[in-house]
Amino acid sequence: MPDTFRTDIPHRLDRLPWGRFHWLVVVALGVTWILDGLEVTLVGSLAGAIHQSPSLRLTESQIGLTASAYLLGAVSGALFFGWLTDRLGRKRLFTLTVLVYLTATIATGFSWDFWSFAIFRFFTGAGIGGEYAAVNSAIQELIPARRRGTTDLAVNGTFWGGAAIGALSSVLLLDPAVIDPELGWRLAFGIGGALSLIVLLLRRWIPESPRWLMTHGRREEAEAIVGDIEAWVARDTGRLPPVEGKPIAIRPRSHTSLGEVAATMFRTYRQRSVLGVVLMACQAFCYNAVFFTYALVLTKFYGIEAQHIGWFMLPFALGNLMGPLLLGHFFDSIGRKPMITATYGIAGVLMALTGLAFAQGWLSAWEQTLAWTVIFFFASAAASAAYLTVGESFPLEMRAMAIALFYAFGTLVGGVAGPALFGHLIEGGQRTDIMWGYLLGAALMLIAAATEWKLGFAAEGRSLEEVARPLSHAGEE
Repeated sequence: MPDTFRTDIPHRLDRLPWGRFHWLVVVALGVTWILDGLEVTLVGSLAGAIHQSPSLRLTESQIGLTASAYLLGAVSGALFFGWLTDRLGRKRLFTLTVLVYLTATIATGFSWDFWSFAIFRFFTGAGIGGEYAAVNSAIQELIPARRRGTTDLAVNGTFWGGAAIGALSSVLLLDPAVIDPELGWRLAFGIGGALSLIVLLLRRWIPESPRWLMTHGRREEAEAIVGDIEAWVARDTGRLPPVEGKPIAIRPRSHTSLGEVAATMFRTYRQRSVLGVVLMACQAFCYNAVFFTYALVLTKFYGIEAQHIGWFMLPFALGNLMGPLLLGHFFDSIGRKPMITATYGIAGVLMALTGLAFAQGWLSAWEQTLAWTVIFFFASAAASAAYLTVGESFPLEMRAMAIALFYAFGTLVGGVAGPALFGHLIEGGQRTDIMWGYLLGAALMLIAAATEWKLGFAAEGRSLEEVARPLSHAGEE
């Protein structure tokens, strides 16, 4: 590897005014969450049709298990592709993960039994999980520090734009007057495949992260990319502001061992690790438990027909989308710690009240949907902030792996167990049993709020290298 060198690449990137380049990054990389939202909502909205499909005939428990298969795939994909992302770079993984997703989601439409459906969902999740690690890393490393919170929350929130697309698509494709529902639910899985083809084209214009390049000794390449970005932004905004801050000295390395990753997480940044685990696991349980099984609640307890489920999913999705978009800038202005605490706490209290109202039968289908829309307006911002926190908590050389590990652990603890548990509770047919599931979710959100208040840290407006010093850092000039 090259000898130690000094660079101001992070400062040059952080001082840039917002321009078309940043919009390209947001659109080309943020599509990941749209695809994930589309996949999750499709299975939720199509649950009734899949349950009634003459070729599949999945039970409520099997539908819950296929949701868990998707999440297990996401965990596996996040860990494997996250490891590759830190070793091989952010850009190389973009095409690979999208291709895995594209192939698997189209294959889902050709499923013939429970096992084929579950396996294809597993690999669909693997593609999306791999995207989380690579894309979250790249976005945080390319976006200026003063806009990182707003941007990260907005991008993560676009999950619900995909959810809205999925909800509307299901309404059309499950309408017997338009198409045979048995064919309709199969065609629905082709929507993600079509969107991912557009993603492949857009990502051709996204460069490798200069921050990743500098820590791997590819200084000239990193400088050239930053120069191109500066020229692009200058064409949009005019003269660029001066570079502030001292250059940092970098001692390049080819890779970071898993042992060093573990030592950094559990020794150097032990409190941040605890915080990341709690935030990720608690939001994953609440989201996946409620969202993956809400269609079953609507059909079983409110008598809503399968082809109408999408109309109830749509306001739910829009509320989730608006939360990060409207609240995101407060995470940069008011600060991470107070906003994360507030959003988790408000969501937890409202979830407990809604669970009690559901058990008493006080809510109609639309009132239940309105309640979830308000709750997840706050919970969506909280969940997006969990990804933001994990990405900011650890050094650049292990950022993708850290995101993958915390996503994996949170999803395994909260995401896989949640849908399976709620699928079992719904199949039992007792409102009181489901209420206890909702109260469990509420308690977890309140625990997350308390943990953030105790262990949260200020990252707003600070460079990534200031929040977590790179492992390759060798001092300042």
